[in-house]
Amino acid sequence: MSTNRYKPHLLILPEDRANAQLANGFVRETSPRYQAIQVLQEAGGWRVVLKLFEDTHVPKMRVLPERILVLVIDFDGEFPERLRLVKEKIPPELTDRVFVLGSSGKPEDLRVRLGTYETIGSGLARDCREQTNLIWQHPQLQHNAVEVARLAPRVRSFLFA
Repeated sequence: MSTNRYKPHLLILPEDRANAQLANGFVRETSPRYQAIQVLQEAGGWRVVLKLFEDTHVPKMRVLPERILVLVIDFDGEFPERLRLVKEKIPPELTDRVFVLGSSGKPEDLRVRLGTYETIGSGLARDCREQTNLIWQHPQLQHNAVEVARLAPRVRSFLFA
């Protein structure tokens, strides 16, 4: 189901299937009054996420001021360098509406410690709604703190109403 592009909405662009499942768990914990969140098709790699972002999403975001986009990638042990590379591609006028999140390694490592991807995603959403950090403080996720602190206040009102 697609979002209402004229109201505040969140699109999630996942790198791979594992990240898509995390995002789907997050979506299940939201309670929007209208369709306000959508998980897009997995890209197939972090570089593909960047290409899709630049070629498809940047032009659309420039004409849809209510759109917020989360790029979910694996940092594969290359944080903060990979974050820097991704952030360099975000146009200055969109920096307050584009967010980059992901595990410091591979999401598969999270599943071993925290349960299914959907369960982890649900926990991340509860943290966002309740303004806690139970899941976000996990060693493979804690590097997201700055992005989560920017994102959560932007989406809390329309995702957890």
